[in-house]
Amino acid sequence: MFKNLHVAIPGLFLMGVVSMSNADQKISAQSPPTATDADAFIKNAEARLLELNTVASRADWVKATYITDDTEFLAAQADERAIAAQVEFAKQATRFDGLKLPADLARKMMLLKTSLVMPTPADPQASAELTKIVSGLEGAYGKGKWCPPGKDKCLDIEDITRLMAQSRDPNELRDAWVGWHAVGKPMRKDFARFVELSNQGARELGFKDTGALWRSKYDMPADDFAREVDRLWEQVRPLYVQLHAYVRWKLRERYGAQAVPANGPIPADLLGNMWAQSWENIYPLVAPADAGPGYDLTEILKSRNTDALGMVRYGEQFFTSLGFAPLPQSFWERSMFTKPRDRDVVCHASAWHVDFDQDLRLKMCIDITSDYFQTVHHELGHTFYQRAYRQQPYLFRDGANDGFHEAIGDTIALSITPQYLVKLGFLSQAPDPSKDIGLLMQKALAKVAFLPFGLLIDQWQWKVFSGEITPAQYNRSWWALRLKYQGVAPPVERSEDDFDPGAKYHVAANVPYTRYFLAAILQFQFHRALTQIAGCKDPLNRCSIYENKEAGARLAKMLEMGESRPWPDALEALTGQRQMDATAIRDYFAPLEKWLEEQNLGKPIGW
Repeated sequence: MFKNLHVAIPGLFLMGVVSMSNADQKISAQSPPTATDADAFIKNAEARLLELNTVASRADWVKATYITDDTEFLAAQADERAIAAQVEFAKQATRFDGLKLPADLARKMMLLKTSLVMPTPADPQASAELTKIVSGLEGAYGKGKWCPPGKDKCLDIEDITRLMAQSRDPNELRDAWVGWHAVGKPMRKDFARFVELSNQGARELGFKDTGALWRSKYDMPADDFAREVDRLWEQVRPLYVQLHAYVRWKLRERYGAQAVPANGPIPADLLGNMWAQSWENIYPLVAPADAGPGYDLTEILKSRNTDALGMVRYGEQFFTSLGFAPLPQSFWERSMFTKPRDRDVVCHASAWHVDFDQDLRLKMCIDITSDYFQTVHHELGHTFYQRAYRQQPYLFRDGANDGFHEAIGDTIALSITPQYLVKLGFLSQAPDPSKDIGLLMQKALAKVAFLPFGLLIDQWQWKVFSGEITPAQYNRSWWALRLKYQGVAPPVERSEDDFDPGAKYHVAANVPYTRYFLAAILQFQFHRALTQIAGCKDPLNRCSIYENKEAGARLAKMLEMGESRPWPDALEALTGQRQMDATAIRDYFAPLEKWLEEQNLGKPIGW
């Protein structure tokens, strides 16, 4: 099972032949199976998967930090062996369905099956077809480009992302949006066939469809989880609606009444991001007056001659202040903190648990900026989580659900407050609370604006897998959901000749998305609980848990559980609650929500 956060594999879909051990052959020869057989099967699976994934993890590390054709080839081979074993063990696990097992053993069986994003059908021909289709869809996305008329250079998605972030020319933004979304159009037929074959594989594992398989990993019936996600959205929707209304009239001031309606959806190309999933790039257009925080963290770090190693030391110091042990020496020796001058590397920040034990590493190309200071704290949240659950059995060495890992990293980043910077000696005193509105606006444009998008991607995919959305309705249903949840609309007329979902990587590459929505909810719930434990009486956005051992002990208790218990147990261990609660977001952004309501008086709300 791929548990390392760095492994960017679009679903565990590769199929291969896995040699069965003598124990497996003995089990498969027995009928009916017993609990003893199941225990032997799981022990063999855990040992084999740990072995294969450790090898794959080492190969992936070399590939990421020393990119050559050879390292890519060797890593791909190691990954394929590990993925094939995961698929095969998941299918073998169905032999024990319906057998009464001890709770831990039953949970391991469940995790073994639900960890698959896309099981291939048993039929070799169908399996090969599915593998080829998914590889082709991801490849089509990766090779996608927009070639602006009259320009010498075609732009890939990285180029277009920068353009969308920086341009304020509505014609250029519209053209770039239309140009990139053309990448999805050729995917439609293959995507429909992918859905058929993926569902076939899911049914062979005992699930109604692939969407039901994805939802079944959340320790509740699949349909109950879908309702739970909608409940969380309704809790936070009033804040989003106020932010949406404010941003809409500010964009209307900038681009004019013909471009932005007074009371309708916002054109998707004007929000600073290709998918309108995050709006922080338009902060200069919507910033409150006198919104500066009163300090520049980047300048402070540079004035103190902070280097990359020092940035990571600050992050480690945060955790040791909570009572966690320092990181092992091997972490400092084996991590990559700066970009080497002599070779190509993957600079994208990631936390690695190479041997699923004590070999912990970070891979980053750190610049001395405020953003990287936040990122270091975030990534170390993953690192300390990984170390905390390392003594669990292999199948339990992961976050309580797939939203927890990202949420922990973001929770730690929420404690980087002016008060924390005062304790580090970066500031002599915290700025007046009146300066908080600008900081909260910046954060809301990233985190609150993301919530409906984080929700709707899988809402669409679940409905496609279930058959509620047919191929003839792919595009209109996509935009119906984007209108319902986000209040955004395409900048030009779209039709069923288009396939706009394919212009988002996670759809083209078959990557579930609800984890990001859950992480966005959980980080604020975690932060609220930890700051209450720490006894913070300030507004939630001003609270930091730095140096509080009691909060650290509560955090450690949850981290050590890994995935050994249903996530409500882990949530309760940290927060005292057994239900996810989005009201913490409203609490955190309460000063901004009040300010937005004042700004929006007399203006249209909603769409």
